[in-house]
Amino acid sequence: MRLAASTDNYPAYDPKNMVFRRLGGSGLRVPLFSLGGWLTLGGTVVGDPVKEIIKVAWENGINMFDTAEVYAKGNSEIEMGRVLKELNLRRSDLVITTKLFWGVRPGPNASGLSRKHIIEGTKECLERLQLDYVDVIFAHRPDYTVPMEEIVRAFNFVIEKGWAFYWATSEWSARDIEEAYNVANKLGLIPPIAEQCQHHMLHRERPEKEYAPLYKKYEIGTTVWSALASGLLTGKYNNGIPEDSRLATNKDFFKDTIKSLNEEEGLKKIEKVRELTKLAEEKLGCTVAQLALAWVAKQPATSTVILGASKPEQVVENLKALDVIPKLTPEVLEKIEKILDNKPAPANSFGRPPLDPFGRQ
Repeated sequence: MRLAASTDNYPAYDPKNMVFRRLGGSGLRVPLFSLGGWLTLGGTVVGDPVKEIIKVAWENGINMFDTAEVYAKGNSEIEMGRVLKELNLRRSDLVITTKLFWGVRPGPNASGLSRKHIIEGTKECLERLQLDYVDVIFAHRPDYTVPMEEIVRAFNFVIEKGWAFYWATSEWSARDIEEAYNVANKLGLIPPIAEQCQHHMLHRERPEKEYAPLYKKYEIGTTVWSALASGLLTGKYNNGIPEDSRLATNKDFFKDTIKSLNEEEGLKKIEKVRELTKLAEEKLGCTVAQLALAWVAKQPATSTVILGASKPEQVVENLKALDVIPKLTPEVLEKIEKILDNKPAPANSFGRPPLDPFGRQ
């Protein structure tokens, strides 16, 4: 990060009551809750409010910030980079991640995961962020038009050049991730260390079932996005769509979600949120949002839960989920499961009897 040469004038990092986990099988420690820029920073939130949000996050123990080249067409990276420089934060105290795939302009090679876009896109991300390197660079989606060997070799090159320390995937299928590992192992290259996936109480099949073998085999960790189901798990949509809500300010992006809320499936989800709200407030003394965040954070494969915020106070409120996690006893988790009624079915054993749970599986 291009900051002042002096090493004694940086604000000291105080983790407060933040806890840390390894990012997948790597040695990188990340906060259980991080801050992301999707739809907000550089998009619906610009200028001084961005600085206020990041500053409050930092002051409350968040030192990991996530963005992407496509967020607000590059403006999320620009805003984040500007603020980190203005706050004069020590680069080694920070974990900065960004993502490549969609690019910021049209063109046959301006998006995707070709070697050309991975290398050129990485350099442009760093320029917008005003950084010399990011800690993790994600492949924002799989690219089936590019050979996996080319993708793995390109990210390996980015790491060897020192532009990133690790690479990871986002919304890749288990099959895609497995192929990346096979290529990396075969060629002696660096495999991905994490998967940035959607995971929340109402979306469980992929993160809890499809990825399950990867957690065990490769120690893949998840950097969870949309842990609040785009606000549905805050309870704000229980009685309609508020004008200042994410669904209202991003109507085109969430048009399918908005439509579903008036259909049978959406109405069932809202009813579940109402029951979860009652459990959170009456039994746990917290909000349903804090319960939902704590529930995702408690999942063993979760490395970090990415928070979104359009106001500083939202960061503070969401971080109270740290106090809820110890309250999620087996009894409480069982009550949650009964309300959700959507736990992914285990893999079919085709009648084979279970193994001794205390032995090797």
